[in-house]
Amino acid sequence: MKVISVVGYKKSGKTSVVSALVRNLSGFGTVGTIKHMGEQRLNPAETDTGRHFDAGADMVIGITGTEAIGTEVVSFSRNLNLEDALDLLCDQGLDFAVVEGFKESNLPKIVIGNLPNVSNVVFRMPADIDMHEELIASLVGLSLAQPDRYTLEALIKKARKNPVIRKAGAIGTFTGIVRELAEEERTSRLEFEKYEPKASKVLDLIREELKQKEGILEVLIHHKTGVIKAGEDIVYIVIASAHRTELFPALSEAIERIKSEAPIWKKEFTEKEEFWVHDKEQDKKQA
Repeated sequence: MKVISVVGYKKSGKTSVVSALVRNLSGFGTVGTIKHMGEQRLNPAETDTGRHFDAGADMVIGITGTEAIGTEVVSFSRNLNLEDALDLLCDQGLDFAVVEGFKESNLPKIVIGNLPNVSNVVFRMPADIDMHEELIASLVGLSLAQPDRYTLEALIKKARKNPVIRKAGAIGTFTGIVRELAEEERTSRLEFEKYEPKASKVLDLIREELKQKEGILEVLIHHKTGVIKAGEDIVYIVIASAHRTELFPALSEAIERIKSEAPIWKKEFTEKEEFWVHDKEQDKKQA
């Protein structure tokens, strides 16, 4: 799922830009949106869903309409943040997410007006500008160029969409996470860097070579970069196979090859020190 955010002052035209992006990106795939609502409450206390929520429900789902005329579903959850909301959209298998607001996030941003102190700006435009075709095409192009975001559920959905899944008898997954405790040391986070485009080419090669093995029908790999905190996910591998006997060796080979072949570097932050893992391993070999 590709993500783009639109930020700017109030009444600067953010919603018009978001609407134009949604209309045009829908020609390339499915689109979801997230809007920062400030202090507004979407399920007031006087509504039934509000009463459910105020009674202590951790999630409330409201469904309107009927199957005959169509339905709308809305859900309210406690303590979810922007990252959680993006993962929810990604889990649905959506191709794009357009976010309105959240200027403090690290998302790639289209900035409207002279909003200061904004990170990861991919495009800046005047407030209330005419949304002509050339401008819209540029914004759509920027959205299409953003890196893909995946969750494990999204990768499983992608595997299920492959026509070869009709021959599959099993789908297996591997999720690598940041280990917090190793012996007596505590790791707070890891930081990953990819050497691109080499890293992507190596991962693609691993996928294609595994798919040549008997019974292996689909292989999908996603390795995250940047800072990942203790307990969070690092890498997803999804493999569809004709039988389970081929599945588990392929999963094991995939992760071992990623670790040994892909130019992805890991920096570890513990309570005592920070270090590049590759450098420390080399020092041990030379000692």
